[in-house]
Amino acid sequence: MKRILAILPLLSLIVISCNREPFADATVDLNPAYVGEMVRFTSYSTNTDHVEWDMDDGITYSGPVVDHYFIDPGFYDVRLNAFGVKGGVSTAVIPMEVIGSEVTIIVEDYDYEDVFIKDVEIYLFRTLDDWDTGDTDLAIGPFYTNSYGEVKIDGLSYQKYYVDAYISYGTTGYVNWLLGADDEYWIETQLLTAGPNIYHSFTAYV
Repeated sequence: MKRILAILPLLSLIVISCNREPFADATVDLNPAYVGEMVRFTSYSTNTDHVEWDMDDGITYSGPVVDHYFIDPGFYDVRLNAFGVKGGVSTAVIPMEVIGSEVTIIVEDYDYEDVFIKDVEIYLFRTLDDWDTGDTDLAIGPFYTNSYGEVKIDGLSYQKYYVDAYISYGTTGYVNWLLGADDEYWIETQLLTAGPNIYHSFTAYV
């Protein structure tokens, strides 16, 4: 009889442990992070069969550890869903801040070296096709160069941009359109990475 009594509590413990609900728990190694910066998310969820991640930018993953970078700056709610062995789901949310990249656009006279032009109207297009349309509603801007012919633009995505520069003097206008149409090299920025000591500049000629 003593042996039977000793076994019964153990059986009760096994039944209880099998019926535990999943519990989602996760950490992130960088927050805030910069656009293009690889971030590691780790699940410490318990009583789970599997987990799934929703990065709030259209991308999802499965697995306990994922490495991910964000293209666009902003605020994201990264969700971890932990699914139980016998049903049930638990969700943990990690609010993420993603800091954008920046670039300094310098506008120089194409015909005269080291002549920098102020008050130039600058637009940044996300794609070459958008730039080809000339539709500024598809662009970021306008921005205007200062007395040194420069303008710094921040809050940008992890990508290349296509620069449209325009200035008018009376009835005369100067643009970088012909240069860009000849070769996209004249209008395409470098890939705009981001970080505490990362600086980008691009010279547009008009």
